[in-house]
Amino acid sequence: MRLGTAAALLLLLAAAPLAGQAPRPPRTLDDFSTISAWTAAPSDGVRLDLSQDQGALRLDFDFHGGAGYAVAHRPLALDLPANWEITFRLRADAPVNNLEFKLIDPSGQNVWWMNRRGFEFPHDWRTLKIRKRQLEFAWGPAGGGDMKQVAALEFAVTAGTGGKGTVWIDDLKFTELPPEHPYARTPAVTTSDGAITYDFLEPREYGGLVIDWEPTATPRHYTVEISDDGKDWTAVREVVGGRGERDYLYLPETESRYLRLGKIGLRNLDVKPLDWAPSINAFFARIARDAPRGSYPRSFSGEQEYWTVVGVDADREEGLLGEDGALEVGQGAFSIEPFLYLEGKLVSWSDVQARQSLAEGDLPIPTVTWTRGGLSLEITALASGAPGRSVLQVRYRVRNQDHKSERLRLFLALRPFQVNPPTQFLNAPGGVASIREIVWDGHAATVNGGRSVIPSSTPSAFGATTFDGGEVSGYLRKGELPGAARVTDSFGCASGAFAWDLDLAAGAARAVDLVIPLHQAKAAPAFDAALTAVTRDWRRRLDRVDLRLPAAADPLVKTFRTAIAHILINRDGPAIQPGSRSYARTWIRDGSLTSSALLRSGQPEVVREFLEWFAPYQFPSGKVPCCVDSRGADPVPENDSHGEFLFLVAEYWRYTHDRATVETVWPHVEKAVAFIDELRAQRRTDEYRQPARLRYFGLLPESISHEGYSAHPVHSYWDDFFALKGLKDAAELARDLGKTAEAERWAASRDEFRTDLYASINRVMVEAKLDTIPASADLADLDPTSTTTALSPGGELDDLRAKLPPQALERTFESYWQGIEKRQAGDWKAYTPYELRAVGTFVRLGWTERAHELLDLFLNDRRPPGWNQWPEVVYRDLRAPNFLGDLPHTWVASDFIRSFLDLLACERDSDQALVLAAGVPAAWIAAPGGIAVGRLPTPWGLLEYSLAAEGDTVRLRVGGGLRMPPGGIVFGETVIRKVPAEVVVKAYPRLSPFVRITSE
Repeated sequence: MRLGTAAALLLLLAAAPLAGQAPRPPRTLDDFSTISAWTAAPSDGVRLDLSQDQGALRLDFDFHGGAGYAVAHRPLALDLPANWEITFRLRADAPVNNLEFKLIDPSGQNVWWMNRRGFEFPHDWRTLKIRKRQLEFAWGPAGGGDMKQVAALEFAVTAGTGGKGTVWIDDLKFTELPPEHPYARTPAVTTSDGAITYDFLEPREYGGLVIDWEPTATPRHYTVEISDDGKDWTAVREVVGGRGERDYLYLPETESRYLRLGKIGLRNLDVKPLDWAPSINAFFARIARDAPRGSYPRSFSGEQEYWTVVGVDADREEGLLGEDGALEVGQGAFSIEPFLYLEGKLVSWSDVQARQSLAEGDLPIPTVTWTRGGLSLEITALASGAPGRSVLQVRYRVRNQDHKSERLRLFLALRPFQVNPPTQFLNAPGGVASIREIVWDGHAATVNGGRSVIPSSTPSAFGATTFDGGEVSGYLRKGELPGAARVTDSFGCASGAFAWDLDLAAGAARAVDLVIPLHQAKAAPAFDAALTAVTRDWRRRLDRVDLRLPAAADPLVKTFRTAIAHILINRDGPAIQPGSRSYARTWIRDGSLTSSALLRSGQPEVVREFLEWFAPYQFPSGKVPCCVDSRGADPVPENDSHGEFLFLVAEYWRYTHDRATVETVWPHVEKAVAFIDELRAQRRTDEYRQPARLRYFGLLPESISHEGYSAHPVHSYWDDFFALKGLKDAAELARDLGKTAEAERWAASRDEFRTDLYASINRVMVEAKLDTIPASADLADLDPTSTTTALSPGGELDDLRAKLPPQALERTFESYWQGIEKRQAGDWKAYTPYELRAVGTFVRLGWTERAHELLDLFLNDRRPPGWNQWPEVVYRDLRAPNFLGDLPHTWVASDFIRSFLDLLACERDSDQALVLAAGVPAAWIAAPGGIAVGRLPTPWGLLEYSLAAEGDTVRLRVGGGLRMPPGGIVFGETVIRKVPAEVVVKAYPRLSPFVRITSE
């Protein structure tokens, strides 16, 4: 009988309660003789019908080709004891989706849950058990802790694959259990017929076994069995071909009184508690802890690892190259990890100095360079081909820069680990990657019958092993390979390796290339040809804006170009996505601001494709979905979405004047404006004219669009400023298109909303005694990163100054700057680089020096600096393992692009003037040659200008071909009304053009 991890996990469903004390009899919470207490709560676009069917609750759901959730809700008052268990029976005729069980406290705001992602619904009745320790805090202002009182419970099916189906639920019961206690007894051990049996003398919970064998033991084949009564036995793990002196067996959530396994050669059995390895990632982290450092990836050794993306523009598959040189060959897939063997020692990531770089400093062709004495190994990865037919190609070049020859082995190991580390849990969990089968046919090593690794030159040897046969790193430490060319592993953690024997004379180098098709590509060009072609293509794509800045600005220019490339790689077809793993979904907030960055970077066709793709996902009500993925539109209400969509359409119009595309999406514009007005109307009733609720009057309803409010929805001014921007843009767009009636109607809506919005902010400031701008009406909180959007893209700089108390805007960002000063002094743990938005705000406030101090701070926090990228969260401790969001995170990248370009040129919203060089420091202009900008897109065409110091003056030259902005072209206190133009300014630095204009 061959059973793997899945079988062990299913034992939870039939586990007996803890002994030591007898559990109380279970009590029925609901026998479903009636279902009157249950209500259906599906999300928008999802159908859910509840009915009673043969004494069970029946849920008929249909996701109608989209995303969302189908929730069955029941009020239920329940006091929870110290330890407990809830059980229910379930069967279904349904596709794989997520099954959620939720408990809600009396406040209705705090939720605990058990979420079984990718749940395979059983066709026959199965009893599911949920114990207290398995319930996790989901969301709410409580922030965590144990649940004490229940007011309601819910069953939910949320879209994984989506589709439609039926679920039946019956026999919902609650049992109070004895308190959990550590096992403290001594098992009774008996032997018979070559087997050894352990009687734990009570039911015992455990998470795995570590078995030590005698060194002389031959390869072993044995079965691990468990029993509750010593008579009926269940096999939970079969080991085939065990070879090591120690076996690690992963048995999560296992419970039994008896344990039996083969005795021959057994030296010691260590039964591990439940928390020893609660997940497969924790299991391998335990193994890595016992192994020599470097045997396993850094991320399994308790250290943070960083990575970058490798792919082509708009493909759905990308690889990841880790900072230590491992290459993940597709989402959730295995990795290829390099090792060297010389002088009787295995050299891994832990034995070298590693440096990261990009081709030409900015192209998305990453390299990791190992250095150890006079020996180096360069790992360079690229992706070539068209979307849907792309391939990964990687070169391993070993250089001997020593004065003597070297004889060594290059190992390239196929390992069941992603580069995406175990700390990455969102959407695409990182860590272990299943390898069930490896086949080497002399030409390619094929994994799981799908992805192949094809070496350019025949290796000296190849070998593969099952997990039971010994993880491949153990072989490599001896300079050896496993003996099999083909293995099948029921545990799903096989591994293997190529080997090349290299004789390198002093000064010599040798390269080995691999090709890994991401799809069904049949062939790929040689690495050198691919490198030349990919370099040329990326250079042509990224150099659409001409920037000639001094050497001090080189890191900014290179990061600007890399950021564009990463945005293009992360997108799937037309869908702009902020990440390739955790955030491989499309949010309109990310997409709209990223589109603005792309338009300003000369990539309008990408934005057009995105706009045309996203618009049809709008709901019939006019609601713009916050997010779209492979399942369709997400129905969660996040009230920034509607304004962001309107901004996207208008921004595309401003930069392209593509009337055909805008007319195509015009019906969606009309519906989005109408939906914003519907939302506003919900807070313009008599209820909200009462003093206790007046601060909410006229605002959009609560939402969690700002992730800082995910614990509890609030009236976020983030939503409101995006809605105001959307109404402003819609009115201007209607005017530009000659739609006079809509322009007038929407302008009136805009003005009314602006009045309500500023009245609310003022009221909150008075009631909370604030001298800074609050981020939400409910909390009166300070969040300058959120407030930046009121300035850009919101365009509210002048009204923030005119309609709020004097200096409120400046004090808001002074408080932010005080936090930055503390960070510069080392007083910080983590932050989100979304704060890059503050750079553009500082430019508009006239704080040029501070803007550049901020940029220097952010540049120093690129992870790693040589790859020109940021994660969603930056931690001061580089190596403490943490969730990073995604890397590169390209909504953060778009914030950098917009702020960097604000230094060079941006719009003054008060009069639609084009402001030049407001963020350019005097040192750049004083540098030899000054600065020059060419082909920079603006709403009035492509901008070309140069700035150079001449003694104590500055000479500005502005090229022709630009339509004159309504407010002219502004440089400091000078306004240009005609181009081409040449202006000499007598003094520099100058006043901010966003503060005061005195002459033309």
